[in-house]
Amino acid sequence: MSISEQYALIPLRDMVIYPGMITPVFLGRKKSVEAVEIADSTDRRIFFTLQKDLTVNEPGMADLNETGTIAKVLQVLKLPDGSIKILVEGLTRGRVEKFFDEPECLYAEVRPVIEREEYENTEAMTAGLMKAFNEYAELSGKVDPGVRENIKNMRDLETLTWMIAGSVHVKNETHQEILEINSLPERVEKVMETLFTEIELIRIDERIKKKVKTQMAKAQREYYLGEQIKAINKELGRDEDPKAEADEIESKIKESLMPDEVREKAMKELKKFRSMPAMSSETTVSRNYLDWLVSIPWGKTTEDNLDITRAEEILNRDHFGLEKPKERILEYLAVRSLSKKLKGPIICFAGPPGVGKTSLARSIAESMGRKFVRMSLGGMRDEAEIRGHRRTYVGALPGKIIQSIKKSGSMNPVFLLDEIDKLGSDYRGDPSSALLETLDPEQNSTFMDHYMEVEFDLSKVLFITTANSVESIPAPLLDRMEIIGLAGYTEKEKFSIAKNFLIPKQLEEHSLTAEQVKIADSAVSEIIKSYTREAGVRTLEREIASVIRKAARLIVQNKKKKTVKINAETVEKMLGKKKYRHEELREDEDKGIATGLAWTPYGGDILQIEVSVFPGSGKLELTGKLGEVMSESARTALSVVKSRADKFGIPAYMFKDNDIHLHVPEGAVPKDGPSAGITMTTALMSALSGLKVNCRIAMTGEITLRGRVLPVGGIKEKVLAAHRAGVKEIILPSANEKDLTDIPADVKNETRFHLFESIDQVLETVIIK
Repeated sequence: MSISEQYALIPLRDMVIYPGMITPVFLGRKKSVEAVEIADSTDRRIFFTLQKDLTVNEPGMADLNETGTIAKVLQVLKLPDGSIKILVEGLTRGRVEKFFDEPECLYAEVRPVIEREEYENTEAMTAGLMKAFNEYAELSGKVDPGVRENIKNMRDLETLTWMIAGSVHVKNETHQEILEINSLPERVEKVMETLFTEIELIRIDERIKKKVKTQMAKAQREYYLGEQIKAINKELGRDEDPKAEADEIESKIKESLMPDEVREKAMKELKKFRSMPAMSSETTVSRNYLDWLVSIPWGKTTEDNLDITRAEEILNRDHFGLEKPKERILEYLAVRSLSKKLKGPIICFAGPPGVGKTSLARSIAESMGRKFVRMSLGGMRDEAEIRGHRRTYVGALPGKIIQSIKKSGSMNPVFLLDEIDKLGSDYRGDPSSALLETLDPEQNSTFMDHYMEVEFDLSKVLFITTANSVESIPAPLLDRMEIIGLAGYTEKEKFSIAKNFLIPKQLEEHSLTAEQVKIADSAVSEIIKSYTREAGVRTLEREIASVIRKAARLIVQNKKKKTVKINAETVEKMLGKKKYRHEELREDEDKGIATGLAWTPYGGDILQIEVSVFPGSGKLELTGKLGEVMSESARTALSVVKSRADKFGIPAYMFKDNDIHLHVPEGAVPKDGPSAGITMTTALMSALSGLKVNCRIAMTGEITLRGRVLPVGGIKEKVLAAHRAGVKEIILPSANEKDLTDIPADVKNETRFHLFESIDQVLETVIIK
């Protein structure tokens, strides 16, 4: 029976020492160095054992394996960094019985494990072990030739087992398992199992290396051929590398934030693209489709700036007046700041040209910090312009919606659909029908473009549309939009816009200063009154630009002239004869003529209706390019006059023996609608009764057979037109009283309004008896 002895203990992190094994050991821990010094001063013997956890710096007994090796220190070499290198020889295995953690070093009471049994068939085990070892040594190339020579002449099976085990490069845990086996046959079996496992791993590794080498050779061959193809393509003017292009597209797909279903479709298309011949026409179609898929800004949005004060400043900076549109936008921003789930409204700015519909949308985008895109719908007749063409067509592309989103680089731009009332339709489809899905917040989160063939989320887009007239917009499309009317400007508003916006803008564009070109207030007023007749300010801006250009010429031609002053008198010299005269409004009384008010897509206008009576057979002649509704309104007006003939002293024969001709001037301009009903009634009554009409009073309203005056639309535009023409009195239907709240205060203060419910009240006011 072996007797336990006390040894200094050194825990090892990266090796297991076997009996009979001579090996160097590097030590750096303070207690390990101290243990060597203590052993060196005694019998030079130390107990080595493997740590279970290599990361523990100061291990206790629980961190160490109980079985280790008692070894003798043969040589000690101190290194400059304080660590030491020792050469040790393993003597015998040992098992820890007690463990002591002293300040200077670790100690252990160790009982040697000595094998005393004799085994049979050692020669067969020796031969099998040697055969396996030699095969391992040949395949791995990791065994030192000197070690192989020593092992070849060794006949003691136990020593041979330890030597071979120490020469196999396996994990420390496997070495520890071998060290702990007490039975020699079992240990031999474990070492042989380890050798066979390593041999098989080496063979697998060799097969993999050969396969990789073959693949590398194939890849090199493909690379060489690919380079040749590239050189040939370059000579032919086709500088394309399909494989590199496919790899680039694949990396873009992986980097993109596209939804999973879109990514899946893109990868399928890419797989198909890789298998196509480079010169095939289908390859070009597939590549273009992939380019579109990866170029869409999937998941990219701009952060909304919901500062209402800043937004209000920007809107006021860019636009004068337009209080209702501004108020609606500020309301939207306020609600958006409270609720992120709010779906964008579909706003339609409706009004005459030049009042600032398009520029207002641009200012909204700036105030919200969003990208701005504009798409003109004027004259669009092909549905594919909206939804795109299917990829089966040559030269197919996505629709303008997807193209504009790509151009903006954001999934939540402010998207302006300009001139939505100018959409047409023909055999190629109806674009307005394609817009129904786009402009429906409940549906546009799954918008489907025919070319893209994947669902596209438009719910984050703020759509704004513009129109001159809502009458021509299809009802289903109109129902999806919130109409905000933009009426024309008054002369005072135009004056303010010219002074504060247009003149400074044109001076800057022409590189002039306010000191070089001084435009008097009288000149601005003269341009507005005599050279423009519009609801907006587009013509006004052109005329101002013309004046400034002529001033610039004077400055350039006359070097001494540093300042050009422009007043009402010089305007006519610069712009020529006056284009419009306000004397066109009849300010006297006359027979058979009445002043009406009309609404046009370009704002309001005055309309002087004329009636002539001459011998005939009782026919009613209507001229002036009147529409069906207006023609019916004229016949209704004649019936109203007949029903009141006695009251105004009109004999019955006047209707039988005379023809009546009703004409609305500017005969080349189409006119329609019922709002001229009371005006035509007044003109007919005057012509047939011989009584004069006060032409200074303008009027609008629909007439019924019983003489009731019904409400009409476009009141603000009509009133502004009358104000521009110098009208001081206006007759309106009583039901339109609510519309007077939209009239600017200065116009209301200068105008007298008559609100009537019947034609009798109208005739009593304007017919002079």
